[in-house]
Amino acid sequence: MKPDTLLTIAGRDPEANFGIVNPPVYHASTVLYPTLEALDNAWRNRRPDKVYYGRYGTPTTFALEAAVAALEGGWQSIAVGSGMAAVTASLLAFVKAGDHVLMVDNVYSPSRRVCDQLLGRFGVATTFYDPTIGDRIAELIRPNTRVVFLESPGSLTFEVQDAPAIIAAAKRKGAAVVVDNSWSAGVYFKPLALGADVSIQAATKYIGGHSDLMMGIVTTTEAAYQPLRQTITDLGCPSGPDDCYLALRGLRTLGVRLARHWETGIKLAEWLKSRREVVRVRHPALPDHPGHALWKRDFTGASGLFSFEIPAAPRAALAAMVDHMNLFGMGYSWGGFESLILPSDPGPIRTATTWAGDTILIRLHAGLEDPDDLIADLEAGFGRLNAAMSAER
Repeated sequence: MKPDTLLTIAGRDPEANFGIVNPPVYHASTVLYPTLEALDNAWRNRRPDKVYYGRYGTPTTFALEAAVAALEGGWQSIAVGSGMAAVTASLLAFVKAGDHVLMVDNVYSPSRRVCDQLLGRFGVATTFYDPTIGDRIAELIRPNTRVVFLESPGSLTFEVQDAPAIIAAAKRKGAAVVVDNSWSAGVYFKPLALGADVSIQAATKYIGGHSDLMMGIVTTTEAAYQPLRQTITDLGCPSGPDDCYLALRGLRTLGVRLARHWETGIKLAEWLKSRREVVRVRHPALPDHPGHALWKRDFTGASGLFSFEIPAAPRAALAAMVDHMNLFGMGYSWGGFESLILPSDPGPIRTATTWAGDTILIRLHAGLEDPDDLIADLEAGFGRLNAAMSAER
């Protein structure tokens, strides 16, 4: 089935719910059993889609997990309490003291911190690698490398990785491959089909779609499922049933929302390219983006998240631009219905690659507002920036 059809029907079972289209919200910790035999059987026959104990999930959870697994083309999905919980569990599931992880250098900064601090404290070494390395990653894989982690494109600087080449090199060496697939929302990129073992989404972002829930979802192959399921069980980080219900509701409109985010993002990116204040636009779907050929080969679309660069400016001038936006909110996260603007400095969080400090990076999330109104908001912001720069002179 096509993704839009899967988004509409996957995880639904009206016959099991009195004909009701959406599964109800089941709140549960304790699940009661009528006999000792039933209790014993429940323990022996534990399955990812059967109620056993609230921490393992409820029918609300299972409906969401089945839908995302169908979307990502995986064997099973597991919902957890946040995107960071998904990243952390996906690393811990495959490593022990003395092991080695290869982590892409443009990764979401909290993922970097998990490697440097949490894994480091337990004797797991991490090497950060250039996101454009391609099949040369084979040179960095050690005998004790257990995980190769990708994030494509990176969520600040938007390098697109040669995922097939990296995955193939990792699999030849026996390393598990974990991919942060949040940017595509599992709709426009299918890492499991390329041989990855785990695809992660911060469902906080596009699946939720309304900036009102925290959730991570991991989707796995059959072979990778059990170690990840056990790690998540041991960490005790399930997603609550109310958030699962909201995520399932968000999933039903994900196709149409994501198409609008993509369309608006492209329009904003092309307009920004025409501005004299803009040094560079970093959007994988633009033909002049360095990773465009890889994006065109491996992706079927784009989300609304991208960035652009302006020349270095005093902090006061930057504040004049971003402090008074009418439609672009300033805050972390993305994927909701609202547009966001976020100045950022990738330099301090790079080790394998360098970030030139002569520009200011501004990340945009294109929301669901009218794109012409968003352009007008940005144009007014540039006007304030130019006025502040002129006053500085």
